Amino acid sequence: MATIRVAIDSTVCEGHGRCYVLSPEVFVADEEGNGEVLVSELTSAPLMIAARLAVRNCPEGAITLIEDV
Repeated sequence: MATIRVAIDSTVCEGHGRCYVLSPEVFVADEEGNGEVLVSELTSAPLMIAARLAVRNCPEGAITLIEDV
């Protein structure tokens, strides 16, 4: 079974905070207010749904879902 991970490109993130506001179970704010991954491996449907919500709402497109096979 494939593992799904989530990542934030810190060079693209501008700190709008939508990821950690909409999906606090997956993301947190770092000391500068930029998004940071709290749970990198999405092991349940609720975590996957939360991560996808953040991906859709990131203005910069800084969040990526990665499938490891």
